[in-house]
Order: sequence, then structure tokens, then C-alpha cells
Amino acid sequence: MDAARSTPLLETVYRPRHPLDLRRTVLVQRRGAGDPTMAVHGGVIWRASRTPEGVATLALRETAPGAIRAAAWGPGADWAIAQVPALCGAHDDATGFDAARHPLIADAHRRHPGLRLGRTDLVFDALAGAIMEQKVTGPQAFGAWRRLVSRHGERAPGPTPKPLFAPPAIDGWQRVPSWSWHRAGLEPPQARTIVEVARRGGSIARAVTAAACGEDCDRVLTAMRGIGPWTAAETRIRARGDADAVSVGDFHLAHEVGYALAGARTDDDGMLQLLALWPGHRQRVIRLIGASGVREPRRGPRLHVEDHRDR
Repeated sequence: MDAARSTPLLETVYRPRHPLDLRRTVLVQRRGAGDPTMAVHGGVIWRASRTPEGVATLALRETAPGAIRAAAWGPGADWAIAQVPALCGAHDDATGFDAARHPLIADAHRRHPGLRLGRTDLVFDALAGAIMEQKVTGPQAFGAWRRLVSRHGERAPGPTPKPLFAPPAIDGWQRVPSWSWHRAGLEPPQARTIVEVARRGGSIARAVTAAACGEDCDRVLTAMRGIGPWTAAETRIRARGDADAVSVGDFHLAHEVGYALAGARTDDDGMLQLLALWPGHRQRVIRLIGASGVREPRRGPRLHVEDHRDR
């Protein structure tokens, strides 16, 4: 048996105090179907991560209603197991949320009571992935993430259904050679931003973790060159489970929110006006719109990759 498979295993059963849709809550962390850090196989969600205590692989399976069996391998296994409640939305506070303010949101909330906003508390990984998604299409960004993490990350331990990789350490991102960024399909401004942010990565991660969600996080993140409101919001959503984060600057998001809530396309200002009905819970509403299945019919040409999202 190889070393990865013989790594000591930790197990626990997590019993959330709230309804939990495990897939909808956890798989929001996946960056495309080919994400080398995540896999879904046989009803099990596998996730590789680089925790503060080392690389870990986490496996999650719903074994019975209200019971999630979690298993972890690797030097970061203790941290990964302790993080399971947060990843599954235990810290998501819906106090003050009134789904009844719009019939579509009320219906989606009724049909998906287990949709929670989870958090990884791994700020730099969320930030690096968001930077890769600046001003490119989803497939381009996901392809770059897949190639860079697979080449420069670390093979995850445990009996994973396919090879999984934890992202590089913060200083590892600084050592990625220029040709590797290019082969991954990443634009030079994005590569430079990741390298520059990595030079202060530890202090940035600590500052974001210590800050309150919202404007405090944004001040930390947007103080760096190349990080704007869109990237900050995407980082807050994944790393902090921020229930109020809105990715302003995303062309498609404004259209989707406008169509779902008002029956017509809108811009960022119009989107924010529509979401103002739910202060503190705007990301929750966006997630419920996604779960509702309501989509604007596709008619026009696809958006050019240079027309949205900040650098």
C-alpha cells in the first residue's frame, strides 16, 4: 500500500442543527467540473486543501437524514475535521432574512431549506482563484486553475477516486515560472497580481480573517493593486461565507438577478436596488435565485471576455 493510502485516518459524524443540502452547500467551492481539488464519486464529496497544519483530504457523505460522515487524511486532517461544521454552513446566520418579500425567493427558500452558506477560512486560496477569474470566461479560468494546481500543488493523501491536489502554499505561488502561467492560459496581469499578493499573502489572510465581513474585508483586499470589488466579493463568498456579498461587475449576474426578480435585464445599480429588500442577505438571495432554476432565455451573442469583472 502506498504512503498516501496508509496515512492515518480521522472520522467523525457531523449532525447539523439545521437542514443541510450537502451538495448545494459544499460544491459552491468547486471551480468547474475538472477542479483538481474536488471530486464527487459514489455519493461522496472529496476535497483537498492546504490547511494551516498541512495538506489534507476530506471526504463527506450523508449517511442518514441529518448525519454527515466526515473522514480526513494527511497532516492537516485534524484541522479539516474541525472545519466541517463551518464548511457545511454552521455559522450561517439567517436572522432577519425575510424570504416572503418576493414570491420567487419565498418558493426557492421553501423548496431548498438546506441551502447554507459555508466557509473555508482559507483566504488565499479563494483570492487566488478569484483573481484567475478576472475578465475571462469561466472555462478559461477553470482551465488555468486546473493546470496550475495540478502542476504546482501537492498530491492529496487518502484513497481519492482520482488524483487530487491541494493548491500551492502561498510562497509556492511566487515560485511559479512565467512559462507555466502562460501555458495555463492566464493573462500576465492576473499572474502578476497573484505573485504580488502572495508576497503579502500571510498578512493579508490574517487581516481578512480578523476583519468583519463586508466593508472591513473589502478595505483589506482592495488596498492591493489588481484587486477590485468583484474579486473581493468572490473571496468573501468562499472564504468567509459572507451572506451579503454581491459580485458587482459581473455582467451575467446583474442580468440573472434582474430577470428573476423583475422579469427584465438590469445593470449593477438596478441589481443592487432589487437586492436592497434583503439587507445583510443579498448573497443568500443570489444563491436562492440560482437554486430556483429560473433563467433568462439565451438570445444574443455571448459576452466578450474583456467586458466584465475587475482586475
